[in-house]
Amino acid sequence: MTTPSNEKPPALLPSARAIVLASASAARRRMFADAGVPVGLDPANLDEAELKRSMAAEKVSPRDMADFLAELKATKVSHRHRGALVVGADQVLVLGDLVFDKPADRDHAKAHLRALRGRRHKLISAVVVCENGAPVWRHIAEATLEMRPFSDQFLDAYLAAAGDAVLSSVGAYQLEGLGLQLFNKVEGDHFTILGLPLLAVLDYLRTRGAIGS
Repeated sequence: MTTPSNEKPPALLPSARAIVLASASAARRRMFADAGVPVGLDPANLDEAELKRSMAAEKVSPRDMADFLAELKATKVSHRHRGALVVGADQVLVLGDLVFDKPADRDHAKAHLRALRGRRHKLISAVVVCENGAPVWRHIAEATLEMRPFSDQFLDAYLAAAGDAVLSSVGAYQLEGLGLQLFNKVEGDHFTILGLPLLAVLDYLRTRGAIGS
């Protein structure tokens, strides 16, 4: 029996302890919900764009950038939820020596996609779990994607159809939807591409007895 699309799937087992997602990301929230894992939501509300610009100016590597921001989010929120396991995540897109952030508007999204068109880029997704204000676990995963050389006409049609949803992704695409048509090759874990290496997270939560094993 399938779960109706407008309903959340039931949790497989009640969580043994509180799990909090330090994110406002709809994709990350949906991943936990689809996996049947109940989580609380408490976004860290950081100025991620400014932090990334500052770290880029200091020549911080994209991998360290994602890891730092994931830890910063989880640590900040963890102070507000004593005893809970707080999950912080961040993702950066790397094209050559350039690090991309989420586009500010559709014009920026169009520029991002033009830069990525016909080229390979890398997504780096980091996740850190904090407990009582301190990190207790971390994981970093990478995926490589290749965009096909689509036409300007297709690009305009894609942006019109996708709407403001393109602003929620660092690459201005959503691989789980219309954005799939932008690519001709994808190498890496699906959840890593969506911004959270979920299988590794679930495995850690089982070792802590937070979800059923």
